[in-house]
Amino acid sequence: MYGDYVPYALLYLMGKIAIVLEKQKGIDVMDLGIKGKTAIVCAASKGLGLGCAEGLAKAGVNLVICARTKGPLDEAAEKLRTYGVDVTAVACDITTDAGRTAVLDAAGHVDILVTNAGGPPPGHWSDWEREDFIKAMDANMLTPIALMKAVLPGMIEQGWGRVVNITSQSVKGPIGILGLSNTARTGLTGYVAGTSRDVAKHGVAINNLLPGIHATDRAVSLDSGNAKAKNLSMEEVKAERCATIPAGRYGTASEFGATCAFMCSQHVGYMIGQNVLLDGGATVSTM
Repeated sequence: MYGDYVPYALLYLMGKIAIVLEKQKGIDVMDLGIKGKTAIVCAASKGLGLGCAEGLAKAGVNLVICARTKGPLDEAAEKLRTYGVDVTAVACDITTDAGRTAVLDAAGHVDILVTNAGGPPPGHWSDWEREDFIKAMDANMLTPIALMKAVLPGMIEQGWGRVVNITSQSVKGPIGILGLSNTARTGLTGYVAGTSRDVAKHGVAINNLLPGIHATDRAVSLDSGNAKAKNLSMEEVKAERCATIPAGRYGTASEFGATCAFMCSQHVGYMIGQNVLLDGGATVSTM
C-alpha cells in the first residue's frame, strides 16, 4: 500500500541533497540544524571519510576524527579546522578495544557517529579462508556495531542522535570479486535494520550510505587489480568502468560528504534504517 509513495519520498530526499550541494557553491541555503554538535568520523584522513568530515565541518559540527596513520590524519585535521570548528585527531586502530576507547574518550559527548573502514581486498571465493572473513567482519561489521553500542545510550538519553554507516553498493548488488565485503557489510545492514527501528522512538536515526565507485585510493586499488587481471592500462580500465555507470563518471568525495552531512541533519528524523545508494545509477534495481 505504500509503494506509490516511494518515488515521492526519493524525490524529496534528492531535493534536500541538492540543496546541500548548492551550499558548496556559496549559495544561501537551509540550515542543517547541527551546528555546534559533536561527531565522530572514522577513517577520516582521506577519501570518503575525509569527505564526510568536511561536509560536517561546513555545517558547523565539531569533530573527533580517527585513522591509523598520524601524519595524514593531522594534515586532515588542519584542513578541517579552517571551517572554524574544533577538531581532535586520534591516531589509532579503531577495530581494537583500545582504539575505540581512545576515540570515545576524546569525544566525550557524541551527537553524531559516522562509521567507516577501508574495504577488504578483492579476490576469488576459492582464495578466502576463515581468517579472511573474521578480519573483514571485525573491520566492516563488528567495529561499527561496537561503536553504536557505545554511543546509542547517550543519544537515547538526550532524545537526539544520528548514525551513518558507510557500507557499499555491494549490499544492494553483490560484486563477485568483493565477497568479503559483501558478507561483512550485509551483516551490518541486518543489524541496523532491527536496531534502527528500536531506537527511532528516542529521536535517534540510524541509516547506511552505500557508495559506488568514487575517485579515491580505493578506486585506484580496485582499478589496479582489474588492469593487471585484464592486461589493460589504468586509463582503459577506468573508461571501461565509467561506461557501466549511467552518470558516466566516478563520484567525488565532496558530493559524498555533502550527502552524509544531510543524513546527519535535523531533517532526517523520519528516515530510519534506510540504505541510500550513491553510485551514479550503477546498481540496477527498482528498490
